[in-house]
Amino acid sequence: MTPPPEDLASEDAKIPAPASPDALRDAILSVAAGDADSFAGLYDATSARVHGLVLRVLRDPAQAEEVTQEVYLEVFRRAAGFDPARGSALAWILTLAHRRAVDRVRSSQSQSDRDVAYESRANTQEPDPTGEAALATLEAQRVRTALEQLSERQAEAIRLAYLDGLTQTQVADRLGIPLGTAKTRLRDGLLALRRIVSAPRQRKEE
Repeated sequence: MTPPPEDLASEDAKIPAPASPDALRDAILSVAAGDADSFAGLYDATSARVHGLVLRVLRDPAQAEEVTQEVYLEVFRRAAGFDPARGSALAWILTLAHRRAVDRVRSSQSQSDRDVAYESRANTQEPDPTGEAALATLEAQRVRTALEQLSERQAEAIRLAYLDGLTQTQVADRLGIPLGTAKTRLRDGLLALRRIVSAPRQRKEE
């Protein structure tokens, strides 16, 4: 049984805190403003806890690494929605991680159930796309369009990690670069994507 979100921060207390609550709060607020250095610092300060939590839920190192990447993609997308009055930055990030991990478990189980049902029916009819799938397709299209505005190196790393589903280690191997370099390209690319994707909304508000 996985821990409830409100217990996530205390459960991970055995991992030494690399940054104070105030520093993490300020980092997320800076990420919301588009500060790439703050995003890199936030990742370094919290990724061990996030990965540890996700791994405990999934019990699969490869999937845990993939979901950890997804968590930080969500963190950078939703940083503007973080409200310090509702809880600490670490609890907010761990809650996102917990939800992502549980969603992955449910998705895997759901896929397995669908496969069994499909085989038992021996039915070749294609299922109708759900609203969620349609939204996911739209989001992917927006990301692909935004990728064209990134540097070639950043775009290549982002495509491999978030469109092709490779882990950070696999991205580094595929590109023939050190793991640290791959992580840097992914972080910088994510921040650039956030600015590009949010720009149309900002212009409309103006």
